[in-house]
Amino acid sequence: MTRSEILTQAGVCVNGDRDQQYGSPERSFETIAALWNSYLMNREDRFLSPTDVAAMLALLKIARISTGANKDDNWIDLAGYAACGGELSTQ
Repeated sequence: MTRSEILTQAGVCVNGDRDQQYGSPERSFETIAALWNSYLMNREDRFLSPTDVAAMLALLKIARISTGANKDDNWIDLAGYAACGGELSTQ
């Protein structure tokens, strides 16, 4: 894809049906920030691990699920992030 095609597709995403699916970006980001802040609150280490990234991406999906938007993709991604995080945590 060219830069122009990528930007066009990004415009379709951010200006399209995502608001109807998950609410405004501001509200969605507030929910995600609250979940991530809660997750990070008890950390002593300032640096994120790959396992932390998997957990935080799972929280992003939980934030989307919390909007009531029933999309299989959110549950599938949540399971995928959990599986990757679980595997990373045992290495």
